[in-house]
Amino acid sequence: MDRPTSGAVAAVLIAAGAAVAGASLVVAVLESAVGVPNASSLYLVAVAIIALRFGIPGAILTAVASVIVYDFLFVNPLHTLTVSDPGEWLTLVLLLFVAVIVGQLAALQRARAESALERERESRALFDITRALAVGESTAAALPAICAALAREAAMNQVWVALGPDDARERVAARLSGEIPWPPRSVAVLHRPAEGGRAAWTIVRPPAARGGGVGAAGGAVRHFRVRIEETGRPLGSIWATRSPSTPEPAEPTTRLLQVAADLIAQALAHERLTEERRRAEVARQSDELKTALLESVSHDLRTPLATIRALAGTLIDPEVPVDAVEARASAAAIDAEADRLNRLVGNLLDLSRIEGGALRVADEAIDLEDAIVRLVAPLEGAVQSDLVEVDVPDETVVRADPILLEQVLVNLLDNARRHGGPDVPVRVTATAAAGGRVRITVDDAGPGVVDAELPHLFDKFYRSRTRQGGSGTGIGLAVVRGFVEAMGGTVLARHGELGGLAVEITLPAAVLPLPDLPPVDASR
Repeated sequence: MDRPTSGAVAAVLIAAGAAVAGASLVVAVLESAVGVPNASSLYLVAVAIIALRFGIPGAILTAVASVIVYDFLFVNPLHTLTVSDPGEWLTLVLLLFVAVIVGQLAALQRARAESALERERESRALFDITRALAVGESTAAALPAICAALAREAAMNQVWVALGPDDARERVAARLSGEIPWPPRSVAVLHRPAEGGRAAWTIVRPPAARGGGVGAAGGAVRHFRVRIEETGRPLGSIWATRSPSTPEPAEPTTRLLQVAADLIAQALAHERLTEERRRAEVARQSDELKTALLESVSHDLRTPLATIRALAGTLIDPEVPVDAVEARASAAAIDAEADRLNRLVGNLLDLSRIEGGALRVADEAIDLEDAIVRLVAPLEGAVQSDLVEVDVPDETVVRADPILLEQVLVNLLDNARRHGGPDVPVRVTATAAAGGRVRITVDDAGPGVVDAELPHLFDKFYRSRTRQGGSGTGIGLAVVRGFVEAMGGTVLARHGELGGLAVEITLPAAVLPLPDLPPVDASR
Protein backbone atom coordinates (compact mmCIF):
# COMPACT_ATOMS: atom_id res chain seq x y z
CA MET A 1 0.00 0.00 0.00
CA ASP A 2 1.40 3.40 -0.99
CA ARG A 3 2.19 6.18 1.47
CA PRO A 4 -0.72 8.55 2.33
CA THR A 5 -0.88 11.93 0.65
CA SER A 6 -2.74 15.16 1.46
CA GLY A 7 -5.63 13.89 -0.62
CA ALA A 8 -5.80 10.72 1.42
CA VAL A 9 -5.79 12.71 4.70
CA ALA A 10 -8.65 14.87 3.43
CA ALA A 11 -10.57 11.73 2.51
CA VAL A 12 -10.14 10.39 6.08
CA LEU A 13 -11.38 13.66 7.60
CA ILE A 14 -14.43 13.79 5.35
CA ALA A 15 -15.30 10.15 5.97
CA ALA A 16 -14.89 10.47 9.74
CA GLY A 17 -17.09 13.59 9.82
CA ALA A 18 -19.76 11.90 7.74
CA ALA A 19 -19.70 8.80 9.95
CA VAL A 20 -19.99 10.84 13.16
CA ALA A 21 -22.78 12.95 11.69
CA GLY A 22 -24.74 9.90 10.60
CA ALA A 23 -24.31 8.19 13.96
CA SER A 24 -25.40 11.41 15.76
CA LEU A 25 -28.56 11.58 13.66
CA VAL A 26 -29.48 8.00 14.52
CA VAL A 27 -28.71 8.61 18.25
CA ALA A 28 -30.93 11.69 18.22
CA VAL A 29 -33.83 9.72 16.74
CA LEU A 30 -33.41 6.86 19.20
CA GLU A 31 -33.13 9.05 22.33
CA SER A 32 -35.80 11.63 21.44
CA ALA A 33 -38.36 9.74 19.38
CA VAL A 34 -37.97 6.17 20.57
CA GLY A 35 -37.05 6.96 24.13
CA VAL A 36 -33.77 5.08 24.43
CA PRO A 37 -32.02 6.59 27.49
CA ASN A 38 -28.44 6.18 26.19
CA ALA A 39 -27.70 5.28 22.54
CA SER A 40 -24.04 6.36 22.58
CA SER A 41 -22.89 2.83 21.71
CA LEU A 42 -24.01 3.46 18.12
CA TYR A 43 -20.87 5.55 17.66
CA LEU A 44 -18.92 2.29 17.90
CA VAL A 45 -20.43 1.31 14.53
CA ALA A 46 -19.06 4.49 12.96
CA VAL A 47 -15.66 3.88 14.53
CA ALA A 48 -15.55 0.30 13.24
CA ILE A 49 -16.55 1.36 9.71
CA ILE A 50 -13.86 4.03 9.55
CA ALA A 51 -11.29 1.64 11.05
CA LEU A 52 -12.01 -0.98 8.39
CA ARG A 53 -11.71 1.57 5.64
CA PHE A 54 -8.91 3.89 6.78
CA GLY A 55 -7.05 2.11 9.56
CA ILE A 56 -6.04 3.06 13.10
CA PRO A 57 -5.54 6.83 12.58
CA GLY A 58 -9.06 7.17 11.18
CA ALA A 59 -10.49 5.04 13.99
CA ILE A 60 -8.90 7.16 16.74
CA LEU A 61 -10.03 10.36 15.06
CA THR A 62 -13.60 9.06 14.79
CA ALA A 63 -13.62 7.86 18.41
CA VAL A 64 -12.48 11.25 19.77
CA ALA A 65 -14.92 13.10 17.52
CA SER A 66 -17.76 10.82 18.62
CA VAL A 67 -17.15 11.53 22.32
CA ILE A 68 -16.95 15.27 21.72
CA VAL A 69 -20.10 15.37 19.56
CA TYR A 70 -22.09 13.16 21.94
CA ASP A 71 -21.05 15.32 24.90
CA PHE A 72 -21.93 18.50 23.02
CA LEU A 73 -25.32 17.35 21.71
CA PHE A 74 -26.71 14.82 24.17
CA VAL A 75 -25.08 15.31 27.64
CA ASN A 76 -26.46 17.87 30.07
CA PRO A 77 -25.86 20.75 30.02
CA LEU A 78 -26.51 20.62 26.24
CA HIS A 79 -24.42 22.45 23.67
CA THR A 80 -21.42 22.73 25.97
CA LEU A 81 -18.48 20.47 26.69
CA THR A 82 -19.20 20.62 30.43
CA VAL A 83 -20.40 17.43 32.14
CA SER A 84 -22.25 17.86 35.44
CA ASP A 85 -23.15 14.23 36.12
CA PRO A 86 -20.21 11.96 37.13
CA GLY A 87 -22.09 9.03 35.57
CA GLU A 88 -22.05 10.82 32.25
CA TRP A 89 -18.28 11.24 32.60
CA LEU A 90 -17.94 7.51 33.11
CA THR A 91 -20.12 6.89 30.05
CA LEU A 92 -17.98 9.19 27.88
CA VAL A 93 -14.70 7.71 29.10
CA LEU A 94 -15.95 4.17 28.53
CA LEU A 95 -17.24 5.19 25.10
CA LEU A 96 -13.86 6.62 24.18
CA PHE A 97 -12.02 3.58 25.54
CA VAL A 98 -14.24 1.03 23.83
CA ALA A 99 -14.28 3.04 20.61
CA VAL A 100 -10.49 3.18 20.48
CA ILE A 101 -10.17 -0.56 21.23
CA VAL A 102 -12.79 -1.50 18.64
CA GLY A 103 -11.18 0.82 16.11
CA GLN A 104 -7.76 -0.63 16.71
CA LEU A 105 -9.01 -4.21 16.44
CA ALA A 106 -10.87 -3.46 13.25
CA ALA A 107 -7.88 -1.58 11.84
CA LEU A 108 -5.53 -4.42 12.73
CA GLN A 109 -7.82 -6.89 11.02
CA ARG A 110 -7.94 -4.65 7.97
CA ALA A 111 -4.13 -4.31 8.02
CA ARG A 112 -3.76 -8.08 8.17
CA ALA A 113 -6.15 -8.51 5.27
CA GLU A 114 -4.29 -5.89 3.24
CA SER A 115 -0.97 -7.53 4.10
CA ALA A 116 -2.32 -10.89 2.95
CA LEU A 117 -3.52 -9.30 -0.28
CA GLU A 118 -0.13 -7.65 -0.79
CA ARG A 119 1.65 -10.97 -0.25
CA GLU A 120 -0.78 -12.66 -2.61
CA ARG A 121 -0.18 -10.02 -5.29
CA GLU A 122 3.56 -10.23 -4.79
CA SER A 123 3.52 -14.03 -4.93
CA ARG A 124 1.35 -13.99 -8.04
CA ALA A 125 3.64 -11.50 -9.76
CA LEU A 126 6.76 -13.45 -8.80
CA PHE A 127 5.13 -16.65 -10.04
CA ASP A 128 4.33 -15.00 -13.38
CA ILE A 129 7.88 -13.68 -13.65
CA THR A 130 9.60 -16.95 -12.75
CA ARG A 131 7.25 -18.91 -15.01
CA ALA A 132 7.97 -16.59 -17.92
CA LEU A 133 11.71 -17.02 -17.36
CA ALA A 134 11.36 -20.80 -16.98
CA VAL A 135 9.22 -21.54 -20.05
CA GLY A 136 10.57 -18.81 -22.32
CA GLU A 137 13.07 -19.71 -25.02
CA SER A 138 15.33 -16.95 -23.70
CA THR A 139 15.32 -14.11 -21.22
CA ALA A 140 14.51 -11.65 -23.99
CA ALA A 141 11.45 -13.69 -24.94
CA ALA A 142 10.22 -13.62 -21.31
CA LEU A 143 10.61 -9.85 -20.81
CA PRO A 144 7.21 -8.80 -22.32
CA ALA A 145 5.37 -11.08 -19.87
CA ILE A 146 7.46 -9.66 -17.01
CA CYS A 147 6.56 -6.11 -18.05
CA ALA A 148 2.87 -7.01 -18.08
CA ALA A 149 3.05 -8.64 -14.63
CA LEU A 150 4.85 -5.64 -13.10
CA ALA A 151 2.45 -3.15 -14.63
CA ARG A 152 -0.52 -5.10 -13.28
CA GLU A 153 0.73 -5.88 -9.79
CA ALA A 154 2.78 -2.73 -9.15
CA ALA A 155 0.06 -0.37 -10.46
CA MET A 156 2.25 1.18 -13.15
CA ASN A 157 1.03 2.89 -16.29
CA GLN A 158 3.97 1.81 -18.43
CA VAL A 159 6.79 -0.65 -17.81
CA TRP A 160 9.75 -1.40 -20.05
CA VAL A 161 13.10 -3.16 -19.72
CA ALA A 162 16.23 -1.66 -21.23
CA LEU A 163 19.42 -3.70 -21.48
CA GLY A 164 22.95 -2.41 -21.84
CA PRO A 165 26.29 -2.22 -20.04
CA ASP A 166 25.80 1.44 -19.10
CA ASP A 167 23.29 4.29 -19.30
CA ALA A 168 24.45 5.48 -22.71
CA ARG A 169 24.14 2.04 -24.32
CA GLU A 170 20.87 0.92 -22.78
CA ARG A 171 18.35 -0.13 -25.43
CA VAL A 172 14.70 -1.05 -24.94
CA ALA A 173 14.39 -4.85 -25.02
CA ALA A 174 10.68 -5.19 -24.11
CA ARG A 175 7.76 -2.97 -23.15
CA LEU A 176 4.01 -2.80 -22.87
CA SER A 177 2.01 -1.66 -25.86
CA GLY A 178 2.01 2.07 -26.37
CA GLU A 179 4.59 4.81 -26.50
CA ILE A 180 7.29 5.28 -23.90
CA PRO A 181 7.05 8.74 -22.28
CA TRP A 182 10.50 10.24 -22.73
CA PRO A 183 12.57 12.13 -21.71
CA PRO A 184 11.75 12.22 -17.99
CA ARG A 185 11.56 15.40 -15.96
CA SER A 186 12.93 13.48 -12.97
CA VAL A 187 13.62 9.86 -12.13
CA ALA A 188 13.11 8.06 -8.82
CA VAL A 189 16.03 5.60 -8.71
CA LEU A 190 15.94 2.69 -6.29
CA HIS A 191 19.15 2.56 -4.27
CA ARG A 192 19.93 -0.72 -2.58
CA PRO A 193 21.94 -0.41 0.63
CA ALA A 194 24.22 -3.02 2.11
CA GLU A 195 22.74 -6.23 3.45
CA GLY A 196 20.38 -5.55 6.30
CA GLY A 197 19.37 -2.07 5.18
CA ARG A 198 16.23 -0.92 3.43
CA ALA A 199 16.03 0.17 -0.17
CA ALA A 200 15.09 3.79 -0.76
CA TRP A 201 13.98 5.90 -3.70
CA THR A 202 16.18 8.86 -4.62
CA ILE A 203 15.03 11.58 -6.99
CA VAL A 204 17.51 12.25 -9.80
CA ARG A 205 17.16 14.95 -12.42
CA PRO A 206 18.73 13.95 -15.74
CA PRO A 207 20.79 16.47 -17.72
CA ALA A 208 18.00 17.04 -20.24
CA ALA A 209 15.60 17.99 -17.46
CA ARG A 210 18.10 20.37 -15.86
CA GLY A 211 18.52 22.07 -19.20
CA GLY A 212 14.80 22.55 -19.63
CA GLY A 213 14.43 20.35 -22.69
CA VAL A 214 11.72 18.02 -21.36
CA GLY A 215 9.05 16.84 -23.73
CA ALA A 216 5.39 16.96 -22.84
CA ALA A 217 5.06 13.19 -22.76
CA GLY A 218 7.99 12.70 -20.42
CA GLY A 219 7.02 15.49 -18.05
CA ALA A 220 3.42 14.35 -17.60
CA VAL A 221 4.33 11.24 -15.57
CA ARG A 222 6.68 10.14 -12.82
CA HIS A 223 9.52 7.85 -13.85
CA PHE A 224 10.90 5.06 -11.68
CA ARG A 225 14.08 3.09 -12.34
CA VAL A 226 15.43 -0.14 -10.83
CA ARG A 227 18.87 -1.14 -12.02
CA ILE A 228 19.54 -4.71 -13.17
CA GLU A 229 22.98 -5.71 -11.89
CA GLU A 230 25.01 -8.89 -11.56
CA THR A 231 27.57 -8.68 -8.74
CA GLY A 232 27.93 -4.95 -9.31
CA ARG A 233 28.12 -5.19 -13.10
CA PRO A 234 25.29 -3.23 -14.78
CA LEU A 235 23.14 -5.16 -17.23
CA GLY A 236 20.23 -2.76 -17.73
CA SER A 237 17.23 -1.28 -15.92
CA ILE A 238 13.54 -1.77 -15.24
CA TRP A 239 11.70 1.47 -16.03
CA ALA A 240 8.15 2.30 -14.96
CA THR A 241 5.86 5.34 -14.92
CA ARG A 242 2.96 6.58 -12.84
CA SER A 243 0.88 9.73 -12.90
CA PRO A 244 2.46 12.70 -11.06
CA SER A 245 -0.19 12.65 -8.30
CA THR A 246 0.58 9.10 -7.18
CA PRO A 247 3.10 8.53 -4.39
CA GLU A 248 6.31 6.53 -4.48
CA PRO A 249 5.87 2.75 -4.35
CA ALA A 250 5.44 1.34 -0.88
CA GLU A 251 7.66 -1.36 0.56
CA PRO A 252 5.86 -4.40 -0.99
CA THR A 253 5.85 -2.81 -4.46
CA THR A 254 9.47 -1.75 -4.06
CA ARG A 255 10.41 -5.27 -3.00
CA LEU A 256 8.59 -6.71 -6.02
CA LEU A 257 10.46 -4.45 -8.44
CA GLN A 258 13.76 -5.26 -6.74
CA VAL A 259 13.19 -9.02 -6.86
CA ALA A 260 12.11 -8.79 -10.51
CA ALA A 261 15.36 -7.00 -11.36
CA ASP A 262 17.36 -9.65 -9.49
CA LEU A 263 15.58 -12.50 -11.31
CA ILE A 264 16.24 -10.91 -14.69
CA ALA A 265 19.89 -10.40 -13.74
CA GLN A 266 20.22 -14.04 -12.72
CA ALA A 267 18.58 -15.21 -15.94
CA LEU A 268 20.89 -13.03 -18.05
CA ALA A 269 23.92 -14.25 -16.11
CA HIS A 270 22.81 -17.86 -16.57
CA GLU A 271 22.42 -17.31 -20.32
CA ARG A 272 25.87 -15.73 -20.50
CA LEU A 273 27.46 -18.62 -18.62
CA THR A 274 25.59 -21.14 -20.75
CA GLU A 275 26.76 -19.44 -23.92
CA GLU A 276 30.34 -19.36 -22.66
CA ARG A 277 30.16 -23.06 -21.80
CA ARG A 278 28.66 -23.81 -25.20
CA ARG A 279 31.43 -21.93 -26.97
CA ALA A 280 34.06 -23.66 -24.87
CA GLU A 281 32.45 -27.03 -25.63
CA VAL A 282 32.30 -26.23 -29.35
CA ALA A 283 35.96 -25.20 -29.29
CA ARG A 284 36.89 -28.38 -27.42
CA GLN A 285 34.92 -30.59 -29.80
CA SER A 286 36.40 -28.75 -32.76
CA ASP A 287 39.90 -29.41 -31.44
CA GLU A 288 39.04 -33.06 -30.84
CA LEU A 289 37.60 -33.39 -34.35
CA LYS A 290 40.66 -31.77 -35.88
CA THR A 291 42.94 -34.09 -33.92
CA ALA A 292 40.87 -37.15 -34.84
CA LEU A 293 40.76 -36.08 -38.48
CA LEU A 294 44.50 -35.59 -38.64
CA GLU A 295 45.19 -38.89 -36.89
CA SER A 296 42.72 -40.83 -39.04
CA VAL A 297 43.26 -39.25 -42.43
CA SER A 298 47.05 -39.03 -42.17
CA HIS A 299 47.35 -42.82 -41.93
CA ASP A 300 44.82 -43.55 -44.66
CA LEU A 301 46.42 -40.98 -46.95
CA ARG A 302 50.00 -42.05 -46.36
CA THR A 303 49.34 -45.76 -46.92
CA PRO A 304 48.01 -45.58 -50.53
CA LEU A 305 50.40 -42.75 -51.39
CA ALA A 306 53.34 -44.85 -50.22
CA THR A 307 52.10 -47.78 -52.31
CA ILE A 308 51.59 -45.61 -55.38
CA ARG A 309 55.03 -44.05 -55.05
CA ALA A 310 56.70 -47.44 -54.57
CA LEU A 311 54.99 -48.99 -57.60
CA ALA A 312 55.53 -45.93 -59.74
CA GLY A 313 59.19 -45.80 -58.72
CA THR A 314 59.61 -49.42 -59.76
CA LEU A 315 58.03 -48.75 -63.15
CA ILE A 316 60.17 -45.71 -63.92
CA ASP A 317 63.45 -47.14 -62.59
CA PRO A 318 65.50 -48.11 -65.69
CA GLU A 319 67.61 -50.53 -63.70
CA VAL A 320 64.62 -52.65 -62.61
CA PRO A 321 63.47 -55.04 -65.36
CA VAL A 322 59.65 -55.13 -65.61
CA ASP A 323 57.79 -57.26 -68.14
CA ALA A 324 54.36 -56.45 -69.55
CA VAL A 325 52.44 -58.62 -67.05
CA GLU A 326 54.16 -57.04 -64.04
CA ALA A 327 53.64 -53.55 -65.49
CA ARG A 328 49.91 -54.15 -65.90
CA ALA A 329 49.70 -55.56 -62.37
CA SER A 330 51.52 -52.53 -60.97
CA ALA A 331 49.26 -50.21 -62.96
CA ALA A 332 46.19 -52.03 -61.65
CA ALA A 333 47.48 -51.71 -58.09
CA ILE A 334 48.15 -48.01 -58.60
CA ASP A 335 44.65 -47.58 -59.99
CA ALA A 336 43.16 -49.42 -56.99
CA GLU A 337 45.08 -47.26 -54.51
CA ALA A 338 44.08 -44.12 -56.40
CA ASP A 339 40.46 -45.26 -56.26
CA ARG A 340 40.89 -45.78 -52.52
CA LEU A 341 42.21 -42.23 -52.19
CA ASN A 342 39.33 -40.98 -54.28
CA ARG A 343 36.80 -42.67 -51.99
CA LEU A 344 38.52 -41.23 -48.91
CA VAL A 345 38.52 -37.70 -50.29
CA GLY A 346 34.97 -38.17 -51.52
CA ASN A 347 33.81 -39.21 -48.06
CA LEU A 348 35.47 -36.17 -46.53
CA LEU A 349 33.77 -33.88 -49.03
CA ASP A 350 30.44 -35.65 -48.52
CA LEU A 351 30.74 -35.26 -44.76
CA SER A 352 31.42 -31.54 -45.14
CA ARG A 353 28.38 -31.20 -47.41
CA ILE A 354 26.19 -33.01 -44.89
CA GLU A 355 27.34 -30.82 -42.00
CA GLY A 356 27.17 -27.64 -44.06
CA GLY A 357 23.60 -28.30 -45.21
CA ALA A 358 24.64 -28.13 -48.87
CA LEU A 359 23.44 -31.64 -49.74
CA ARG A 360 21.04 -31.79 -52.68
CA VAL A 361 18.83 -34.90 -52.74
CA ALA A 362 16.98 -36.18 -55.79
CA ASP A 363 13.80 -38.25 -55.49
CA GLU A 364 13.69 -41.06 -58.05
CA ALA A 365 12.34 -44.58 -58.28
CA ILE A 366 15.32 -46.99 -58.29
CA ASP A 367 15.31 -50.72 -59.01
CA LEU A 368 17.18 -51.98 -55.97
CA GLU A 369 18.30 -55.35 -57.41
CA ASP A 370 19.84 -53.72 -60.46
CA ALA A 371 21.61 -51.09 -58.35
CA ILE A 372 23.18 -53.69 -56.03
CA VAL A 373 24.20 -56.18 -58.73
CA ARG A 374 25.87 -53.45 -60.76
CA LEU A 375 27.98 -52.47 -57.75
CA VAL A 376 29.16 -55.89 -56.58
CA ALA A 377 31.17 -57.13 -59.58
CA PRO A 378 33.10 -54.02 -60.68
CA LEU A 379 33.89 -52.78 -57.17
CA GLU A 380 37.65 -53.11 -57.39
CA GLY A 381 39.30 -54.06 -54.13
CA ALA A 382 36.06 -53.99 -52.14
CA VAL A 383 34.79 -57.56 -52.05
CA GLN A 384 35.03 -60.58 -54.30
CA SER A 385 31.86 -60.89 -56.31
CA ASP A 386 31.63 -64.60 -55.61
CA LEU A 387 31.67 -63.89 -51.85
CA VAL A 388 28.69 -61.54 -52.03
CA GLU A 389 25.22 -63.04 -51.88
CA VAL A 390 22.46 -60.79 -53.17
CA ASP A 391 18.91 -61.64 -52.14
CA VAL A 392 16.61 -58.91 -53.42
CA PRO A 393 13.08 -59.74 -54.63
CA ASP A 394 12.21 -58.78 -58.17
CA GLU A 395 10.61 -55.39 -58.73
CA THR A 396 11.81 -54.04 -55.40
CA VAL A 397 11.79 -50.31 -56.02
CA VAL A 398 12.79 -47.57 -53.55
CA ARG A 399 12.56 -43.81 -53.66
CA ALA A 400 16.05 -42.40 -53.29
CA ASP A 401 18.81 -40.36 -54.86
CA PRO A 402 20.70 -42.74 -57.21
CA ILE A 403 24.11 -41.18 -56.56
CA LEU A 404 23.68 -41.09 -52.79
CA LEU A 405 22.26 -44.63 -52.69
CA GLU A 406 25.22 -45.90 -54.71
CA GLN A 407 27.66 -44.23 -52.32
CA VAL A 408 25.83 -45.73 -49.34
CA LEU A 409 26.09 -49.24 -50.75
CA VAL A 410 29.75 -48.75 -51.74
CA ASN A 411 30.61 -47.58 -48.22
CA LEU A 412 28.77 -50.51 -46.61
CA LEU A 413 30.46 -53.10 -48.86
CA ASP A 414 33.84 -51.46 -48.36
CA ASN A 415 33.25 -51.42 -44.59
CA ALA A 416 32.47 -55.15 -44.68
CA ARG A 417 35.73 -55.88 -46.56
CA ARG A 418 37.96 -53.60 -44.50
CA HIS A 419 36.72 -54.66 -41.08
CA GLY A 420 35.37 -58.14 -41.74
CA GLY A 421 38.23 -59.38 -43.90
CA PRO A 422 38.74 -59.77 -47.68
CA ASP A 423 37.66 -63.44 -47.70
CA VAL A 424 34.60 -63.06 -45.47
CA PRO A 425 31.18 -63.77 -47.04
CA VAL A 426 28.79 -60.83 -47.31
CA ARG A 427 25.04 -61.00 -47.81
CA VAL A 428 22.88 -58.15 -49.10
CA THR A 429 19.14 -58.64 -48.59
CA ALA A 430 16.04 -56.53 -49.05
CA THR A 431 12.68 -57.11 -47.36
CA ALA A 432 9.46 -55.19 -47.00
CA ALA A 433 9.09 -53.14 -43.81
CA ALA A 434 6.13 -51.55 -42.10
CA GLY A 435 4.82 -48.19 -43.25
CA GLY A 436 5.47 -48.69 -46.96
CA ARG A 437 9.24 -48.95 -46.61
CA VAL A 438 12.02 -51.30 -47.72
CA ARG A 439 14.69 -52.66 -45.37
CA ILE A 440 18.14 -53.21 -46.90
CA THR A 441 20.61 -55.26 -44.81
CA VAL A 442 24.35 -55.68 -45.43
CA ASP A 443 25.48 -58.62 -43.26
CA ASP A 444 29.04 -59.98 -43.02
CA ALA A 445 30.59 -63.00 -41.34
CA GLY A 446 33.42 -61.06 -39.75
CA PRO A 447 34.26 -60.71 -36.06
CA GLY A 448 31.52 -58.13 -35.42
CA VAL A 449 31.61 -55.57 -32.60
CA VAL A 450 30.77 -55.58 -28.92
CA ASP A 451 27.40 -54.27 -27.71
CA ALA A 452 28.90 -51.07 -26.28
CA GLU A 453 30.18 -50.01 -29.70
CA LEU A 454 26.96 -50.48 -31.68
CA PRO A 455 25.41 -47.05 -30.84
CA HIS A 456 28.65 -45.23 -31.81
CA LEU A 457 29.48 -46.82 -35.17
CA PHE A 458 27.84 -43.96 -37.08
CA ASP A 459 29.59 -41.19 -35.12
CA LYS A 460 32.18 -39.09 -36.91
CA PHE A 461 35.74 -40.42 -36.61
CA TYR A 462 34.67 -43.32 -34.40
CA ARG A 463 36.83 -46.38 -35.00
CA SER A 464 35.93 -49.80 -33.63
CA ARG A 465 38.54 -51.46 -31.47
CA THR A 466 37.15 -54.99 -31.88
CA ARG A 467 36.95 -55.12 -35.70
CA GLN A 468 39.85 -55.75 -38.04
CA GLY A 469 41.27 -52.72 -39.76
CA GLY A 470 40.44 -50.45 -36.84
CA SER A 471 42.77 -47.75 -38.17
CA GLY A 472 40.24 -46.40 -40.66
CA THR A 473 39.10 -42.79 -40.75
CA GLY A 474 35.76 -43.49 -39.11
CA ILE A 475 33.79 -41.39 -41.60
CA GLY A 476 32.39 -44.02 -43.98
CA LEU A 477 29.46 -45.00 -41.76
CA ALA A 478 28.94 -41.36 -40.73
CA VAL A 479 28.45 -40.54 -44.42
CA VAL A 480 26.07 -43.51 -44.72
CA ARG A 481 23.89 -42.16 -41.92
CA GLY A 482 23.93 -38.63 -43.34
CA PHE A 483 22.94 -39.79 -46.83
CA VAL A 484 20.25 -42.22 -45.63
CA GLU A 485 18.63 -39.62 -43.34
CA ALA A 486 18.77 -37.05 -46.15
CA MET A 487 16.81 -39.49 -48.34
CA GLY A 488 14.15 -39.89 -45.64
CA GLY A 489 15.41 -43.20 -44.28
CA THR A 490 16.88 -44.62 -41.09
CA VAL A 491 19.98 -46.67 -40.32
CA LEU A 492 21.06 -48.91 -37.45
CA ALA A 493 23.73 -51.49 -36.64
CA ARG A 494 23.18 -54.85 -34.94
CA HIS A 495 24.72 -58.28 -34.60
CA GLY A 496 24.32 -60.08 -37.90
CA GLU A 497 22.93 -63.52 -38.66
CA LEU A 498 26.25 -64.53 -40.26
CA GLY A 499 28.05 -63.87 -36.99
CA GLY A 500 29.50 -60.45 -37.81
CA LEU A 501 28.04 -56.97 -38.18
CA ALA A 502 24.76 -56.20 -39.90
CA VAL A 503 23.83 -52.68 -41.01
CA GLU A 504 20.16 -52.06 -41.75
CA ILE A 505 18.87 -49.11 -43.73
CA THR A 506 15.23 -48.41 -44.47
CA LEU A 507 14.06 -46.30 -47.40
CA PRO A 508 10.62 -45.37 -48.68
CA ALA A 509 9.24 -47.86 -51.15
CA ALA A 510 8.16 -46.72 -54.62
CA VAL A 511 5.22 -48.10 -56.54
CA LEU A 512 5.74 -48.19 -60.28
CA PRO A 513 2.69 -47.44 -62.45
CA LEU A 514 1.21 -50.36 -64.36
CA PRO A 515 1.92 -50.30 -68.11
CA ASP A 516 -0.90 -49.42 -70.45
CA LEU A 517 -2.30 -52.69 -71.85
CA PRO A 518 -4.32 -52.94 -75.08
CA PRO A 519 -8.04 -53.38 -74.54
CA VAL A 520 -9.35 -56.95 -74.49
CA ASP A 521 -11.57 -57.95 -77.41
CA ALA A 522 -14.68 -59.41 -75.75
CA SER A 523 -15.89 -61.00 -79.03
CA ARG A 524 -13.08 -63.59 -78.98
